[in-house]
Amino acid sequence: MDGRKTVTADTVEDYYKPYNEYCDGSYEPGDVIEVYDLKQRLRCIIRATKVYTIEFGNIPEEVWRGETFSNAEEFRQCHIRCMPHLDLHDRFQLVTLHFELVEIVARDIAD
Repeated sequence: MDGRKTVTADTVEDYYKPYNEYCDGSYEPGDVIEVYDLKQRLRCIIRATKVYTIEFGNIPEEVWRGETFSNAEEFRQCHIRCMPHLDLHDRFQLVTLHFELVEIVARDIAD
């Protein structure tokens, strides 16, 4: 919520999978998105600015920088650790969602 992260990436399959009865599972530029923490508390609101598919072996600079990594290799290593169940080969496709912060709803929430 400090405004540094401006991109998130997911598998094509998961990006287009509905996550509740009111959602088709994907966002398009211009969509306003509520962001919840792991305890289902609304934390902030973002707006999608760009959505496109990339290959794991060719991470664009705007993607690794937007995810707050120092380089493409750091991006790849983190995603390999976070997705150990997947074979993240060079041609594996990810969907990138670029966004801007619209509003912070709750910065610090006590449990």
